[in-house]
Amino acid sequence: MFGPRDSRVRGWLLLDSYLPTFFLTVAYLLCIWLGNKFMKNRQPFSLRAHLIVYNLGITLLSLYMLIELILATWEGGYNLQCQNLHSAGEADIRVAKVLWWYYFSKVIEFADTIFFVLRKKSSQITFLHVYHHATMFNIWWCVLNWIPCGQSFFGPTLNSFIHVLMYSYYGLSVIPSMRKYLWWKKYLTQAQLIQFLLTIVHTLSAAVKPCGFPFGCLMFQSSYMATLVILFVNFYIKTYQKVPSRTAAKETPVTTEVKNGFHKNYLAASNGFLDNKKAQ
Repeated sequence: MFGPRDSRVRGWLLLDSYLPTFFLTVAYLLCIWLGNKFMKNRQPFSLRAHLIVYNLGITLLSLYMLIELILATWEGGYNLQCQNLHSAGEADIRVAKVLWWYYFSKVIEFADTIFFVLRKKSSQITFLHVYHHATMFNIWWCVLNWIPCGQSFFGPTLNSFIHVLMYSYYGLSVIPSMRKYLWWKKYLTQAQLIQFLLTIVHTLSAAVKPCGFPFGCLMFQSSYMATLVILFVNFYIKTYQKVPSRTAAKETPVTTEVKNGFHKNYLAASNGFLDNKKAQ
């Protein structure tokens, strides 16, 4: 469908055959299904130290990709409106190498869901969460094989910046003393939405004023980003636009139940979101 693969990435880890990417994705989905069955009658794991190390690692990797993409595209004189695949020479190779790490980071991020399973945070394993994790890994295998540089740089640059903020938030949410400072979850979700919209605009700008970047790839990326916008808007509305009814507010009993040192409605922290839950 896309034509011949880009020869510059031939021999790179995991790229020559689609099978490793496919089987890793199947293993990810099986881990969710089997993991939930395994944890059904077991106590959740804490994993606090593991989460701090994991989130710090993803934050640092995202920071590296952000800085390296900015430097590589600056060196290559990339055109923000539209950049083809071959005009920047060595800078294109440098961009492709960073984008390989971006692709590889998507399989590392499967651990987000595994942590949810082990901590029995089933409410966080939504369709949006699984869809986003599973599809990104597979889509970026295609990107690296056919369009590993040029116009492809923009989305990962924005996403790396968002992930620096996001995984910093996740890591801090594991530390009880830091939770009172994490009031900005809502704005993090807004930043993610803005990221998707900017990526769509940037992608379509290359279709309006072409520069040789494959048109079909532009249309596919725009369509995929549109699905993320729809799903994230739905999540945002359900999470932040709820207005409790007056009847429900009057009927809500005051409770003082304490569990594990915290009021049961005070805080629910997980590697991905920090929820301030009000009594229903």
